[in-house]
Amino acid sequence: MSPEGFKTRSAQALRDKHLGQAINNATQRFAEARVHAFSDEDELNALREQGRQIKDAALHNLPLLLHRLEQQVTARGGRVFHAADAQAANDYILGVARRKYARIITKSKSMTTEEIDLARILEEDEIEVVETDLGERIIQLAREKPAHIIIPAIHKTRKQVSELFHRKLGVPKSESIDELTKAARATLRKKFLQANIGITGGNFLVAETGTLVIVENEGNARLTTALPKTHIAVVGIEKVIEKMSDLPTMLKLLTRSATGQRISSYISLITGPRRAGEPDGAEEFHLVLLDNGRRRIHRDAKLREVLRCIRCGACLNVCPVYKLIGGHAYGGVYPGPIGSIVTPLLGNENTGTELPSASSLCGACKDVCPVKIDLPRLLLLLRARLANRAPAGLFEQIAFKAWALAMGSPRRFALARKVARKFYRLTSGRVPYPLSGWTESRTFPEPAEQSFREWWETEHERRH
Repeated sequence: MSPEGFKTRSAQALRDKHLGQAINNATQRFAEARVHAFSDEDELNALREQGRQIKDAALHNLPLLLHRLEQQVTARGGRVFHAADAQAANDYILGVARRKYARIITKSKSMTTEEIDLARILEEDEIEVVETDLGERIIQLAREKPAHIIIPAIHKTRKQVSELFHRKLGVPKSESIDELTKAARATLRKKFLQANIGITGGNFLVAETGTLVIVENEGNARLTTALPKTHIAVVGIEKVIEKMSDLPTMLKLLTRSATGQRISSYISLITGPRRAGEPDGAEEFHLVLLDNGRRRIHRDAKLREVLRCIRCGACLNVCPVYKLIGGHAYGGVYPGPIGSIVTPLLGNENTGTELPSASSLCGACKDVCPVKIDLPRLLLLLRARLANRAPAGLFEQIAFKAWALAMGSPRRFALARKVARKFYRLTSGRVPYPLSGWTESRTFPEPAEQSFREWWETEHERRH
């Protein structure tokens, strides 16, 4: 979590006009693509309900499914490690890397490895970590965090990427997407051949067969899992589903909600290490099942539904707050409406406490969620819990006492109304500190010239 507060980071983002335009253009395209992909509303509603039921059933039976998953992975020659937190996961992966004398590790796009800050831990041990997804490679070279769940470099212009590649990779400047992609691919090819460990995340885990499912469009995750001798997958425990027949529904929801595609370019189903007679695949497979606060969320019946999330990013693409400030203003790994919920829940009690208020509560995120998470309800619930936990400030105490005093008597209420109207006229709706935070970006509602109570009294006297 960045040391500055959310208000400071968001104010900085709002001053960057190019950022807002880049974010808005990209999210608008993906939001429109999603609408076209789900052109049949009846199909959409049926798929969303099926997805909700699949995820809820998996969460209801989570301990059983994780046990079954481990049995299946182990039976096929894989190894499973249950990581209670980020440190446990990093220690295990670092241990594997040391035993393999790894000096270069290729890594595909993974929000869980970002969550545990894995790359930094490995680099501190003098291991070179190479991000293979183009967006992740860009932000790795820029030493930044992802700005979007599925489009990590959504905030970067082609000019910025060109200058970054020129400075870091020594390639000629070019604003052609094809040329930039070729430049990244050329520098990655050698790394793929040199690496003896590949690290990925995972979109789903199928308990029935012990299968890891990875969805991508570039093919780099497939190379990361196939070329190195050792493959390590770091996956949140909530990604497990019960059976293979559940997968088609989840894939339809994920790809259409994320990018508007009917199906992604590459869908890899990995069931353990390479077996005799198979032409490719890792010789050794490790599955790191990451808790890091997820079981704590799972025990909370009112919050559990947030674990349905399949990390499609659809809620970010329609969120008016995210579209104005981008992902880095949220200060953590997960931005947008979903990040405003999971960041405080996955972290300690003092992490991301401002984020549940970073929402207009317009409900657009709930409408597009492929697994029907009621994000506005969860945001309000977290706001209430945080408010109840923190003592009210002096100004808040005075304000509520004044409000209670005014509302306790019709005469005092009428007097307060008249004072408020005069105050508004004197300030033209631009109220001073400490209320100025409200009117810096909006006009305070103008009181009516005549209140209903005043009209009623006048009308009553006229009739009688």
